[in-house]
Amino acid sequence: MFLKTSFTTLIVGVFVVYVLHTCWVMYGIVYTKPCDNPKGDNCIVPFLAGNPKLQLSIYTALRPNAEGGHTLIHKEENFDVNTRFERIVNVSLPKKTRNNGTLYALIFVHQAGITPWQDPRQVHLVAQLTTYMVPKLPEISLISGEDQTKAPKEEAQQKKRRDGNPASGGGGGSGSVSDHPSSHWRSRLTLNIVSDHFLFDRESLPSDVHRYLRVFQNGKKMVYLPLLFVDELSNRVKDLVEINSTSMELPLTISYDSISLGRLRFWIHMQDAVYSLQQFGFTEKDADEIKGIFVDTNLYFLALTFFVAAFHLLFDFLAFKNDISFWKQKKSMVGMSSKAVLWRCFSTIVIFLYLLDEQTSLLVLIPAGIGSIIEVWKVKKAFKIQVFWKGGKPTFLFGKLDESERRTEEYDTLAMKYLSYLLYPLCIGGAVYALIFLRYKSWYSWLINSLVNGVYAFGFLFMLPQLFVNYKLKSVAHLPWKAFMYKAFNTFIDDVFAFIITMPTSHRLACFRDDVVFLIYLYQRWLYPVDKTRVNEYGVSYDEKPKGKTHKD
Repeated sequence: MFLKTSFTTLIVGVFVVYVLHTCWVMYGIVYTKPCDNPKGDNCIVPFLAGNPKLQLSIYTALRPNAEGGHTLIHKEENFDVNTRFERIVNVSLPKKTRNNGTLYALIFVHQAGITPWQDPRQVHLVAQLTTYMVPKLPEISLISGEDQTKAPKEEAQQKKRRDGNPASGGGGGSGSVSDHPSSHWRSRLTLNIVSDHFLFDRESLPSDVHRYLRVFQNGKKMVYLPLLFVDELSNRVKDLVEINSTSMELPLTISYDSISLGRLRFWIHMQDAVYSLQQFGFTEKDADEIKGIFVDTNLYFLALTFFVAAFHLLFDFLAFKNDISFWKQKKSMVGMSSKAVLWRCFSTIVIFLYLLDEQTSLLVLIPAGIGSIIEVWKVKKAFKIQVFWKGGKPTFLFGKLDESERRTEEYDTLAMKYLSYLLYPLCIGGAVYALIFLRYKSWYSWLINSLVNGVYAFGFLFMLPQLFVNYKLKSVAHLPWKAFMYKAFNTFIDDVFAFIITMPTSHRLACFRDDVVFLIYLYQRWLYPVDKTRVNEYGVSYDEKPKGKTHKD
């Protein structure tokens, strides 16, 4: 017991240190030490302090260095860094871009009246207006075969055009269109400039700002030009438009707003973090989920999200640890619903396959996969399954139940019998309705969606056998309450995450459904107080002879 407690205490201690360290790092990001002596030589003063007349010019080019020509798409004369604006311009796409190529935007902030190429005190950044991504498969009616988004003639023309493209798999068109990434148009370009007249100290210049800082000597003073920033976090997957050979012109929304130095530094770190995740294998969609957390919420709500996520991670770990510890030591299934264990295993695997088919964020997918593995292991323990390998083929041996376990099994089977009268017709009816009236990418997608809808809509009914067993035994001592309480905390945290992280609606509703089930378990905990005459979680009674009357069915 001491070792278990000390290990949990160690984990909690590491968690507290991690949270405090993160808070300190965040404070160091948003707070920048200003120059103490404005008249000293160590200070770097802002160019914007002199209120210069500026102009914003945006060009497009096939290469980031503008070799091969450039085209002016927008200019903002009398540009005021403190005035927010949004412009929509139509951008003509070169032939190379339409043929699965790229296009770049060159953003210049320079002195008004001259071109940026002639201004030695201009600042500029390059942003990519295109990105490569695998197109989403169209959803069709599995019975009629009709496409939801395209007419048959248009679909045939596009297939013919792509099959003729050498980049799409060559020659015959035998490969699927969705297997090859295609060029997509980023329809938003978000720009920011630091409007604070901040005095930097040359000796304590932040490294994250240094790469955006351009300075020049003006007499004895060092002057830094406007801090221009392209907000890549605002580029969301939902704003992407697929480019094909007929896309002669596409709209581009140019948004500008001033930004504080602290927010700029925070945004730089977040962009670097997203870029690092993509280098480790995160797809554009996975990175998009993280972008949504930063872009669609304010900083205060973002701080709340961080603490919620940190506690969710802690409770997840503690729940897994206690759940595994409970089942590892469990020798008897007295008071435990084996049907509920089997159903939880099946439902978690179905949910994992569904989330995988929906290309859900790895933030949701990875915990679901780990939970599926643990549930499979629980089934092995609950049914006392032993696996023997003979000649490379597995042989399964099931253990026998004792008298007390048979009694629990009878209650379990009775509860499942009543549930089957309601559950099976609803699931089959829902699957047939979805097949007729809804559209899916494939038969596999329909099967997984039908199964998961049954799990989400009626899955809580399979938790009822355990409640029924508790009622019959008038005991809850056999349940893993430590793991239950950690999961209960995580269930309420999931309610918060349901509004933050993008996930299927049915998965979101299931988070709130679990709240009700845990409340019923807590009510039974209060209704059936634990005493030593009842079987504990290890199938052991501390008193051999019960002091009171046994429950009569």
